[in-house]
Amino acid sequence: MVEIKTLTGSKGSGQERGNFWRQFPSDRLLVEASLWSADFTRLADEMHRMDQYADMYHIDVSDGHFVPGFLFFADLVAALRPLTKRPFHVHFMTTNPMDHVNDFVAAGANLITVHAENGQLMPATLDSIRSAGAASGVAMGLDVIPETIEPYLELTDLILVMGTPMGVKGVKPSPYVYERVSRIKSMVARAGLADRIRVFADGGIRDNTVPKLRASGADGVIAGSLVFKSANLPETVKWLHGLKNEEGAA
Repeated sequence: MVEIKTLTGSKGSGQERGNFWRQFPSDRLLVEASLWSADFTRLADEMHRMDQYADMYHIDVSDGHFVPGFLFFADLVAALRPLTKRPFHVHFMTTNPMDHVNDFVAAGANLITVHAENGQLMPATLDSIRSAGAASGVAMGLDVIPETIEPYLELTDLILVMGTPMGVKGVKPSPYVYERVSRIKSMVARAGLADRIRVFADGGIRDNTVPKLRASGADGVIAGSLVFKSANLPETVKWLHGLKNEEGAA
């Protein structure tokens, strides 16, 4: 069972640098449950089932432009917010992320991640997220060179490393994702921010990929079908928590 602690980064609180991660264990892999893999006809039941095992809920948002298709919107996030005390991590896959920040923070987002592919919009968007009272993250698609996100490190709490094309489910991860996670971890350490920035992996999260991601230094994973379709959820989460990182610790 995962202990529920008080949320940080809620609307109006401001986001003091580094506070967000203090609510989570630091000695094991963190597991986000991706609601994209839940049964949409039973979202409340799915969250109730998952709540004691998830560290956060991952909520993908896409606008049909940045990536194909549409995913979750702010009113739905607001409707789900009373169902759990777990933090909501909202992942923007949108062309104009700044336009959506205030609506999603008001709806209950605690962490909002935007894509490095948004280019010159990034600094202002990250600042807007933090000013609105949430923690901020930077996601990097498969074509993003890891070193290009270095200027954003002081503005972010999370680096989300994509292992598959954005907006696509059920495909194998790039074989280069493990090296990319390791490079990002080294970059964060060189910047002296290892205690303030976490590195998560998203896409292709399977029982044969998570051990290698953890060994590469991933602090957390975005788990979809791995948890929602698990035949034995308690054992799956126990296994995830026990995986060793690059330094040999769980």
